[in-house]
Amino acid sequence: MNPSHQLIKGEIFKDNRGLLSSINDFDLSPIVRFYEIAPKDSTIVRAWQAHKKESKWFYCSKGAFQIKLIRIDDFDAPSDELKIETIYLNEGDPHILHVPGGYANGFKSEAKDSKLVVFSDYGLEASKDDDYRYDHNQWITKW
Repeated sequence: MNPSHQLIKGEIFKDNRGLLSSINDFDLSPIVRFYEIAPKDSTIVRAWQAHKKESKWFYCSKGAFQIKLIRIDDFDAPSDELKIETIYLNEGDPHILHVPGGYANGFKSEAKDSKLVVFSDYGLEASKDDDYRYDHNQWITKW
């Protein structure tokens, strides 16, 4: 059985010089690549992408995001009755969401000009071989 997703808590330090945001408990050693997603507006839904083995870590560097997760029971024919978990990330409360292999994820921004940084433990070619896509209305019709 795959492990469950995890929120890695960060901190914000504020003084007369400004803000310092950190997530010191985030272990970068498994990371091999990262990218940033900046949706053109908050109506865009990116869903559903899944991986059997690849892990992803999500960090909201600007704005806010709603992220939905589903633990997949059968990658070739997943049940329509799977449980959806919703996590909110925002720039004012720094967290990194770790999603291990075995999950589908979908997300949308909740604020104008939001940015989501995604870290991965798989290179691009290996990720393509472990990539499963499902229709964005597969489990829900309203975000």
